[in-house]
Amino acid sequence: MSKLILSILGLFLGIQTISSQHTINGIKSSVKFEISNFGFNTVEGTFTGMKGSVSFDSKAPSNGSFDVCIEANTVNTDNQKRDEHLRSEDFFYVEKFPVICFRSKKIAKKPEGYLVSGTLTMRGISHEVEIPFGFTEGVFKGALTLDRTDYKVGDDGSIIVGEEVTLEIVCAVN
Repeated sequence: MSKLILSILGLFLGIQTISSQHTINGIKSSVKFEISNFGFNTVEGTFTGMKGSVSFDSKAPSNGSFDVCIEANTVNTDNQKRDEHLRSEDFFYVEKFPVICFRSKKIAKKPEGYLVSGTLTMRGISHEVEIPFGFTEGVFKGALTLDRTDYKVGDDGSIIVGEEVTLEIVCAVN
């Protein structure tokens, strides 16, 4: 009888583990960004092509993980000339660095949602970041602010492009 109970318990735990694995819906997922331009204008854009793996259970967030990349060449500001420049060596250098990736190290429950800590790698440069996020109806939504010069995106000290970039991340899962 105890073998039967252990088998049922093992099957149940296996189902719980499988249910926390999520497939990213690349069509519904994106990263939106905003950055100042000439100090008085704001440029908005998106990245798409999100791929990777997500393991998350809201009842046990510390057991979860994010290993997600987005295709740098999908940058889109609705201005073809600017987008081509953003793909160049001056900014994202997509020929050499085709993806921007985030790999989590820790996920914690917070009163206002969750906080994931991990490594963001862009242009071959990695920095630790924290992203507060929420999870509702199969969609993770988070936001953070970065200094683009930390990743050598664009010129240092340019008055044309602001240093601070605000990112809004939407990661839809199936």
